[in-house]
Amino acid sequence: MFKVNQDYLKLPGSYLFSTIAKKVNDFQTANPDKKIIRLGIGDVTQPLCPTVIKALHDAVDEMAAADTFKGYAPDLGYSFLRDTIVDKVYKPLGAEVFADEVFVSDGAKSDSGNIQEIFEKDVKIAVCDPVYPVYVDTNVMAGRTGTYDPDTGLWSDVIYMPCTAANGYAPELPSEVPDVIYLCFPNNPTGATITKSQLQDWVDYANKNGSVIIYDAAYEAYISEADVPHSIYECEGARTCAIEIRSFSKNAGFTGTRLGYTVIPKDIKDDNGVTLNSLWARRHGTKFNGAPYIIQRAGEAVFSEAGQKETGEQIAYYMKNAAYIKNGLAEAGYTVSGGVNAPYIWLKTPDGMTSWDFFDYLLENANVVGTPGSGFGPSGEGHFRLTAFGTYENTVEAIDRIKAL
Repeated sequence: MFKVNQDYLKLPGSYLFSTIAKKVNDFQTANPDKKIIRLGIGDVTQPLCPTVIKALHDAVDEMAAADTFKGYAPDLGYSFLRDTIVDKVYKPLGAEVFADEVFVSDGAKSDSGNIQEIFEKDVKIAVCDPVYPVYVDTNVMAGRTGTYDPDTGLWSDVIYMPCTAANGYAPELPSEVPDVIYLCFPNNPTGATITKSQLQDWVDYANKNGSVIIYDAAYEAYISEADVPHSIYECEGARTCAIEIRSFSKNAGFTGTRLGYTVIPKDIKDDNGVTLNSLWARRHGTKFNGAPYIIQRAGEAVFSEAGQKETGEQIAYYMKNAAYIKNGLAEAGYTVSGGVNAPYIWLKTPDGMTSWDFFDYLLENANVVGTPGSGFGPSGEGHFRLTAFGTYENTVEAIDRIKAL
């Protein structure tokens, strides 16, 4: 009789957003006349911008002719997109990144969940707490997190780096040295950021201790403050210790078309001189047939002058929502943070409520959906995340409902 991977059975319950979806669907079934406003999942609501739509149509038209039809994409992605990423993303930052270090994929979530495959099973990982749950869950599946304590919500073999109001929701350098460090800035779920000098401290720490940083920069397009780095490669020495993951979902609304990329410099090597770049290339070629040609052409269009203008307007739209959420909740007496360099607002639950109790309270009394902080880790308990990705009209209505409670 076959046997399943026992590491999967260690995962407690279902995935956070699957649990939320079930609770919301059950409530809607029982209350079909209620208008539920969803500010929980980080999915965009604005349509793809006109320049991207045109690029999609043009690429589809190419598929109609035998001499311009495209099949499987190159392993790393088409050179037109990788070259554009280097020229438009990294060169303006003064960051040294080369096209053969850019791996195009179907999204940052996939890459952040798969990148752990290239490390040995017994590596020690460190994560911010609270944290995007994919980081921990995929390492549970890989068998490197130890045992789970349901009372504390902690995995025995994971180094947790608490991010609380006391430290500005920014982690401190861990005393126990990890092999792999997950950082996400601007942060999901707290919306927090760190300065370039703070990020440089992490790069220096990783190089000193032989650690690798997996840097999730999915929300860099929302940065509005001058001293917040857009890429870890703005820091000296990052090429020898840092992997960066990027997304088109949040900066250009590609949640329904799926596109992202990961940068792995050839300078990152293990003790035997093996490059992580070569291992990821091998994995990419074996398990991935490439993002579709039409989607990569759409991604290229994002970096055009018109594409940057139009996607910039979308980002401004969502950040207008973020400001309304943050200011409205503050006026209502909530303790809030985030919403300045990221489309997430992080708030303390009122009256000592647990995060799931507050979820139920908002759903039942305001018909508004958010995300319980405990779903992001033990330090998320007593907190709640709201996203700015709704329509402006729904955002205003949702916050007005909450203020009326």
